[in-house]
Amino acid sequence: MIELKNLSYKYGEKYALKDINLTINKGEKIVILGVNGSGKSTLLKVINGLIFPDTGEYFYKGRKITKKAFRDKNFAKNFRKEVVLLFQNPDSMLFNPTVYDEIAFGLRQLGIEGKDRVKNWAERLRIDHLLSRSPFDLSGGEKQKVCLASLLILEPEVLLLDEPTANLDPASTDWLVEFLSGLDKTIITTTHNLYTAGYLGKRAVVLDKDHKVLYDGDMKSLLSDKDLLKRANLIHRHFIGYYRKGEGYGRKAC
Repeated sequence: MIELKNLSYKYGEKYALKDINLTINKGEKIVILGVNGSGKSTLLKVINGLIFPDTGEYFYKGRKITKKAFRDKNFAKNFRKEVVLLFQNPDSMLFNPTVYDEIAFGLRQLGIEGKDRVKNWAERLRIDHLLSRSPFDLSGGEKQKVCLASLLILEPEVLLLDEPTANLDPASTDWLVEFLSGLDKTIITTTHNLYTAGYLGKRAVVLDKDHKVLYDGDMKSLLSDKDLLKRANLIHRHFIGYYRKGEGYGRKAC
């Protein structure tokens, strides 16, 4: 479904991604781990078609994703419906006067009012009582749900989540993790939080400080490998947590 071949991206002269090779199949739930600045957010932007690699190739459903590809209006329309990105800061995604308008915005751009779909996703995300409210007056967790509803209403195939639990309290984090586990979609999530990573996907991809893939494999195996976690700078020798043989740091992989 998604294939990245020898892909690199630079900001100026500085690499953000270097020689990335990944194949992601339909329905997979993958967690991208790495320290701040390792390239996690940049990787999601590439997959979302917001930026394009300096070298290497990106294929979605067999089609090479380039600036030229988006000149095809039908392709661009379908791609934007199928591959969606939830930014880390929900405030960067909010601009409509009410929660209803925020959720309905994407459909309206497609010429669809979709009242029933707005109601359905608002109920599923437990924000139906907020539909007449201004999204700017909501809590961080409520804003996150509004943004998520505005994406899911498009019925995407690929959901990209950039540090979705970063600004949430523990209760909201637990709710979100459980909600995402029930979605029948390809989900790619970035995080540096080992405690939630095991619940967000069975496959882990670790980016190192050199912006390369250090590890691509089973989540449970990663969480059990102290040396690898140290090399990725995801834990340190004074790390206060639990470690049990066969289970490792964080929660048990789903």
